Amino acid sequence: MLDSGAETSADAALLRRALEAADPATLLLSLVQLTGEKHWLEAAKPFIRGPMNYQEFMPEPLRARVRDRLAEVLAEISRSGRTPPRQADDSLLREMMAVATGETVSDDYIAMMREDLTDDNLASRSLKWRKTPGPDALQATQVVIIGAGMSGLYAGIQLQQAGIPFVILEKNDAVGGTWYENIYPGCGVDTPNHFYSYAFEPNHEWSHFFAKRDELWNYFERVADKYDLRKHIRLGTEVVEARYDEAGAVWRITAQGQDGTDQQLTARVLVSAVGVLNRPKLPDIAGLDSFAGPAFHTAQWDRDFDWRGKRVAMIGTGASGHQVGPSLAPDVERLTIFQRSPHWVVPNPNYHEGVNEGKKWALANVPFYLRWYRFQLFWGFADGLHAALTVDPDWPHPERSLNAINEKHRHFMTRHMRAELEDRPDLLQKVVPDYPAYGKRILIDNYWFRMLKRDNVDLVTDPIDRIVPEGVRTRDGNIWPADALVFATGFMVSKMLHPMKIRGRKGRELHDVWGPDDAKAYLGLTVPGFPNFFMLTGPNTGLAHGGNQIFMTECGVRHMMLALRELLEGGHRSIECKPEIYEAYNRKVDAMHARMVWTHPGMTNWYRNPHGRVFAITPWRLVEYWKMTAGFDKAEYEMR
Repeated sequence: MLDSGAETSADAALLRRALEAADPATLLLSLVQLTGEKHWLEAAKPFIRGPMNYQEFMPEPLRARVRDRLAEVLAEISRSGRTPPRQADDSLLREMMAVATGETVSDDYIAMMREDLTDDNLASRSLKWRKTPGPDALQATQVVIIGAGMSGLYAGIQLQQAGIPFVILEKNDAVGGTWYENIYPGCGVDTPNHFYSYAFEPNHEWSHFFAKRDELWNYFERVADKYDLRKHIRLGTEVVEARYDEAGAVWRITAQGQDGTDQQLTARVLVSAVGVLNRPKLPDIAGLDSFAGPAFHTAQWDRDFDWRGKRVAMIGTGASGHQVGPSLAPDVERLTIFQRSPHWVVPNPNYHEGVNEGKKWALANVPFYLRWYRFQLFWGFADGLHAALTVDPDWPHPERSLNAINEKHRHFMTRHMRAELEDRPDLLQKVVPDYPAYGKRILIDNYWFRMLKRDNVDLVTDPIDRIVPEGVRTRDGNIWPADALVFATGFMVSKMLHPMKIRGRKGRELHDVWGPDDAKAYLGLTVPGFPNFFMLTGPNTGLAHGGNQIFMTECGVRHMMLALRELLEGGHRSIECKPEIYEAYNRKVDAMHARMVWTHPGMTNWYRNPHGRVFAITPWRLVEYWKMTAGFDKAEYEMR
């Protein structure tokens, strides 16, 4: 809300500067939301495109009229002290979403968007008791959450809102999960920050559109403080094992402190919020132990390592390598990068850009601006890309693309690579993938191609034979000298919940139920035979084409809370999904993935297990997962 006194000339000048710095299309959406004046949508529609190369080309006279009219409306809000309660009807929301994205948006998004536009986003997504349990019933529902990262903190906030007691066990000595653990140079997010944040806890002060690690970690630290979560968190405490006690209908949990002492806890409900990108995976290369210098994974970065003037060999060119390489290259004597296979890389003009003060002001003060801006990011970085991922069985070029949209995206990224490397055909040949776009995780160009052209950088595509004391030997017999090795080789994603042991009914261990590298769950949350146990960021909830993992967590926690409501209000001891529901859901997941890019035979990725089953990421649009988790069907669960 605007501060009172905005009618002064100083405030008017501030308002004008802020509106000129903000995104014209998003301002227009705010204006329509506030006034219901639909004619602005028709005026803007011809000038907006999306989502891969989202741009708006509104002529300056139209932009000026939008700013002038919005300034009038905001001044009136400031004078009256009230924001008009504009509840757009379905027809208007449909038109607004189409203009926001530059293309037609299905009615599936109307309910989700309406929820997001509510004033109190936390309240709108928090549990509503139908019959509030008594204090004794609440106290008897002790919850243990494993992990104080993004998911664990959010689960704690929702449990606190509902009055359910909980404790969070965190193996590290601070909250933040992956954003605490990863400190490698250049570490940051590749989803825009104004989307990659809790829906109920926006940060209007992000310094950049794509912030780096320190700012992200500090965000989660502030959330822990603001919602008074620290009194519930035990740091330096790693869960080793959890056993379900059928007689008592409780979980018996063994955790270990940093001093090696065991701790025993009992909980009625167990929640895993450990994520999947936290157990580093070292490459299976002969001679690793023979290297004479320092060698470490990006996720275990040595704070004392000084790379200046050194010869550094980096193995891996995925997401973390894409951030580390350009950060090291200017200061090292030589950077030798070993690439197993290339990645598709997309340019984004905002990747290195700071957020100006006018934009920050608009995000914080213009009603509905943040919500519509988030929806535009949601579409451009997630659901708007989904159509490019699905196989068209009649497409004539299945070896290189999936459909006409996928082919268009391929050309878009290839043009960028050619423009960056037009004077280096030798490099261009190495970096353009031969598989369809989105088959592996899409990367945002972090000046990667400019870095490759540096005189002190080598891109090696010959397979590695072994590590030798003085460096890396490739199969052609060449030895690439190095003073230090950096492994940008990802994580043990297929070993979900590793190395914990989770034992359900009859003592069955979860990893034995799953089998090697084949995690499954209903909605990514629950497994039959493991009562009162929920997984956040579980199987088939990861995002590969874009999107926001926090969104998936918010959806998962909401469904978990609905399950707990059923547990408490029904006076039940335990709740678990039915086996037939679990099996049917996973058949749908597999059938959906069979039609999508991640099962394409032209490449490998970490989303699939050795048998080719995609276990890590979701095949659904985000709005579909939102709908799946927004309700709770008792018929899908067994309660005792």
